[in-house]
Amino acid sequence: MADPAPRSAWQDDLDLIREAARQAGDIALGFFGKEPEVWWKNEGSSPVSAADFAANDRLREILLQARPNYGWLSEETDDDTDRLGCDTLFVIDPIDGTRAFINGEKTWCVSVAVVHLGRPVAGVLVAPALEEEFHATADGPSVKNGIPIRVSEPAGSGLRIAADEALVRKFDLPFRDLVHRVRHVPSLAYRLAMAADSRIDGTVVKRNSHDWDLAAADLILERAGGRLADLDNRPLSYNRKLVTREMLVAGNEHAISSLLPRLVGGAAG
Repeated sequence: MADPAPRSAWQDDLDLIREAARQAGDIALGFFGKEPEVWWKNEGSSPVSAADFAANDRLREILLQARPNYGWLSEETDDDTDRLGCDTLFVIDPIDGTRAFINGEKTWCVSVAVVHLGRPVAGVLVAPALEEEFHATADGPSVKNGIPIRVSEPAGSGLRIAADEALVRKFDLPFRDLVHRVRHVPSLAYRLAMAADSRIDGTVVKRNSHDWDLAAADLILERAGGRLADLDNRPLSYNRKLVTREMLVAGNEHAISSLLPRLVGGAAG
């Protein structure tokens, strides 16, 4: 009999966040399509619904009861800088893709990551309206609904990317003609999961994304053979005082190597 696969050092945390994310997803799904109350934050530019708050409350209850020594960073909780003194913390978006959620679109997800010493080590995305779940640990594969996933392999000279239409128009020819721009998906975490699942080759992330949009999906993409990088081609470090980001690029190596010089060279301006 073959030896069993070694257990991930972060498996217990992954089991915990998967269960918490599923419960939060069930709560959010109970509001979906039922016109939950919506408020506007960030000077009216960003919606938040009653479902976001309810899902956040369940996540906080489950996770901090189980790991009271972990720090906490969530889109729907006032930031406590005590997290900066924690080696390990939860990074949470109770509903990533709130605009899609309140518009009745299914491409939203609960995003939960465990970050240790600046990098995600366990992550889960639960998309209950799509009946999809992605998860990974830092020493295991990326998995969707029980099946390991990988990023796409280069296919000819074309490139399937999720990016702003105005940005794509700035790309040089003939490269621009090789780009197939996919329909916009409001959930950034889900777009990164699409790259991990080989449905797109890559995506460009506009300025002012946040760590809670990224952490879980960053790990899932990495363990599927892809990357999320800044325009200096460096991986992201989490649990910093500043949680917003400049422009980023993500996907398989072919997508990153094709997009980076064009973003750095002027299209990003």
